[in-house]
Amino acid sequence: MRLAGRTAIVTGGGSGFGAGIARRFAAEGARVMVADIDAAAAGRVADAIGGIACAADVADAASVAAMAEAARAAFGAIDILVNNAGITHLPAPLEEVSEADFDRVLAVNCKSVYLTARALVGAMKARRRGVILNVASTAGISPRPRLNWYNASKGWMITATKTMAVELAPFAVRVNAICPVAGETPLLARFLGEDTPEMRARFLATIPIGRFSTPEDMGNAALFLCSDEASMITGVALEVDGGRCI
Repeated sequence: MRLAGRTAIVTGGGSGFGAGIARRFAAEGARVMVADIDAAAAGRVADAIGGIACAADVADAASVAAMAEAARAAFGAIDILVNNAGITHLPAPLEEVSEADFDRVLAVNCKSVYLTARALVGAMKARRRGVILNVASTAGISPRPRLNWYNASKGWMITATKTMAVELAPFAVRVNAICPVAGETPLLARFLGEDTPEMRARFLATIPIGRFSTPEDMGNAALFLCSDEASMITGVALEVDGGRCI
């Protein structure tokens, strides 16, 4: 029960890594808000873990503000924020990615971190307590061709994590990131371009440990970084990637 008495918001918590993190947090005693643009998916996960669901578009300021207010109304104070919601564009030459796709990737993967910080950091600073976890990617450390603007958005998130950590450390607020390699999530097919045995085999050949990451892997890493066991850790981008970035 490493998170007993804690409260948490997990964005993109209706599926994939976010659902794995929400489940792990709840199993360790946290009260969890599962936020997702897919309200039904958020509801299913929240019901399964005894949490609360919130329909939220993390790229929209009003939606994020409403999410934060709903969490405060339900929990009082927020101890943990997990910025997990993310999207990618389909693999393509960098100059052929549409402007609309570029804008959406940057809004969901980058602007969302600013919006949630604007909505929640002030209260964390005032309480001198809080943990923020950004779900970045190995793509931000070791980029792949044809996912250029997605790679860049995750590199941005890693830098944002470090600068947030430096600024918020005097207020006892920690900020870290995890960097998953691709896993069995709804985004996998978009990363691969086409989900075929051949494409999977080609991708797996780049992961020394020989398998995709799982929501449980991310839940375990997130639990550690958001628990008191990691009280001296801030500003790190932890690779949870089976050796992909070596």
